[in-house]
Amino acid sequence: MWIDSEDPVADIEKTWAHLEKRDGWERPSNSSDEQVLFMTTCMETLIVADRDALKTCHKDQLQESALPPLNNLESRNRKELFDKLKHATRNCPAPYEKGKKSFELLGLLDAKTVRQHLPSVERTWRILEKYLS
Repeated sequence: MWIDSEDPVADIEKTWAHLEKRDGWERPSNSSDEQVLFMTTCMETLIVADRDALKTCHKDQLQESALPPLNNLESRNRKELFDKLKHATRNCPAPYEKGKKSFELLGLLDAKTVRQHLPSVERTWRILEKYLS
């Protein structure tokens, strides 16, 4: 299952510990941490990681300096990331919003770029390659 972690994750390899602590989820018997794949912390983290996709979508109206630095993006909370995206696109004809715009941006993301900046995406890729190869 691929889900938002909703909050930063202390150890991306211990996914069930995060779900148990944050959401009270009980780990099913015979399940493994590899069966939980996180978008850490949310889809906005993925979007903020790929500046080229944002520029493609928002052109010259994007205020890139309003976005958070690329290092340690997964340590930022989802509200901060959403607010920074909204602020950086406030002068665009279609400012960032959940829904059509967010899914349009997800479709533009470059996997290599996102993997480079987000350890949880690299982990997801590694696990999928292990089981799908």
